[in-house]
Amino acid sequence: MERLLVVTSTPHIKSGTTTRRIMLDVLIALTPALIVGTVYFGPRALLCVLVSVASCLFFEWGSQKVFGRKCTVSDLSAAVTGVLLAFNLPVTTPLWIFPIGAFFAIAITKQLFGGIGQNFANPAVTARIIVMLSFAGLISSYPQPFDWLNRSVDGITGATPLGAETAPSVTELLLGLHGGAIGEVCALALLAGGVYLCIRRVISPLVPLIFMGSATLLCWAFGADPVASLLSGGLVLGAVFMATDYATTPATVLGRIIFALGCGFFTALIRCFGSFPEGVSFAILLMNICTPLIDRFTRPKPFGGEGK
Repeated sequence: MERLLVVTSTPHIKSGTTTRRIMLDVLIALTPALIVGTVYFGPRALLCVLVSVASCLFFEWGSQKVFGRKCTVSDLSAAVTGVLLAFNLPVTTPLWIFPIGAFFAIAITKQLFGGIGQNFANPAVTARIIVMLSFAGLISSYPQPFDWLNRSVDGITGATPLGAETAPSVTELLLGLHGGAIGEVCALALLAGGVYLCIRRVISPLVPLIFMGSATLLCWAFGADPVASLLSGGLVLGAVFMATDYATTPATVLGRIIFALGCGFFTALIRCFGSFPEGVSFAILLMNICTPLIDRFTRPKPFGGEGK
């Protein structure tokens, strides 16, 4: 009896997991923080997220049309970028800023370098930094939760409670009862999303735990409040949802450890000695840039390969 021998390239064991499935899990994990942000900051918070997501989807579709690539809007990666971009900005952000951020996130950072998996930096992180530096005066007001019920627009000045004179209590930090960006205030909601992603094996807890742990310890060593450093300023959001991006983090375990330690170090350095009370986005971007170099020196040598 003749048998057909099929020869294929690796990997030989294939998984049914798709990009769409992974991104859907991330959106599900972000839902608790979205609900909390909408309750705390009002319907406008949801509107900001919708505008940001719609803008990212549009630029994803438009960029792929311009570059002659297959349309991949349905994989939901642009939607995740849109949610993360909105989560990193306050509810008082003018709506026209979100399409600008989406353009830099999708058209420039992602599609200009080849699309998903080929971008050198996290799109949401890059867009957040560009928007923050370009329109600092327009996104410097961070209202307190439930101010929208009193039609109040007053907020604390500074990126997060890290810039306030008096730090909120642990309970307030955990529940998000303080001023901040739409999706970063409630640490419990973000941690719940992180646990969901770990259970679903979308991410490994290695990078988030090392990132948050090293940043907290260094902030404490530099004289800052360790609890406030951990539970405010977008550290949980950045560690769980942005520092774990597959395309912009090292491929090896050792590389990811170095990456997470670097993120923690730069976050603490910028927070404690820089001109910004927030340093998570800058730290992640810096380590994204270092990822190819980290991969180069931590990639294992193939068995039987030639030495230098």
